[in-house]
Amino acid sequence: MKVGLVHFMAYPNTMKGEGPVEETIRKVALDEYFHAIEITTIKDNEVRQRVKKMLDTSHMAVVYGGQPRLLTTGLNINDLNEEGRQNAVANLKEGIDEAYEIGATGFGFLSGKYVDATKEESYQALVKSTKEICGYVKSKGNMKVALEVFDYDVDKKSLVGPAEMALRYAKELRAEHEHFGLMVDLSHIPLIHETIEESILPVKDYIIHAHIGNCVVESSDMPGYGDLHPRFGFPNAENDVDEVVDYLRLLLQIGFLNDKTPPIVSFEIKPFGDEDPDIVIANAKRTLNEAWARV
Repeated sequence: MKVGLVHFMAYPNTMKGEGPVEETIRKVALDEYFHAIEITTIKDNEVRQRVKKMLDTSHMAVVYGGQPRLLTTGLNINDLNEEGRQNAVANLKEGIDEAYEIGATGFGFLSGKYVDATKEESYQALVKSTKEICGYVKSKGNMKVALEVFDYDVDKKSLVGPAEMALRYAKELRAEHEHFGLMVDLSHIPLIHETIEESILPVKDYIIHAHIGNCVVESSDMPGYGDLHPRFGFPNAENDVDEVVDYLRLLLQIGFLNDKTPPIVSFEIKPFGDEDPDIVIANAKRTLNEAWARV
């Protein structure tokens, strides 16, 4: 695999495209442990051009995360209000333009909130939006498109969602768009109330990208509860070395991890409170080193 880092999660003060974007991306580009980086919008055009040059020089794979474009604005691509849905899609299309500009090979996003009474209508809105997104990506180049599977009833409350829904959706989209697939995330699996096998095996043929992370789900009054991606070893959290081993073994077993076309597997980890981002990143590397030695 190409080990990557979700830059805007590890350095959350860059998530809205501002702050120390350039210097923190440079830190990642200087670290030979990482062969991939996931970035999001960079508002300043001059900074974006300098980052592009840095990433061109680095020999790293670059993926663009469209998730913050939706999560920080409250936009929803399965909005039942047509104007709201179109605004969300337009926002992602701007992100796709940026992604191609920066040299990204993949584009990630997520489904939005829904209510049970109109779940099917939300699903149809999601399919419509995704087809628009996939068509737009294809009209401009060969970038891959990945929907990241999130929790459906804890924190983000996204439509996709449990494995059954993810499978239905991925099948429908892949039938028309061969460049579409799913992004799975170890940190979201406990939040979906599934085991690693329950979450991965049904959708194994559609996985094109993976994240490694952690979460707290045991009780809502615990620090770090929800989809906050705390470091490994965080109190009351669900994932550590053992779970990373199980996850990697399964990804190897289904052929996702392979030495012919190594996929990107990125840490999605976030400092909690005043934790030092660089120490949290070092923690993740230690955790993966230990896990991989046991795989």
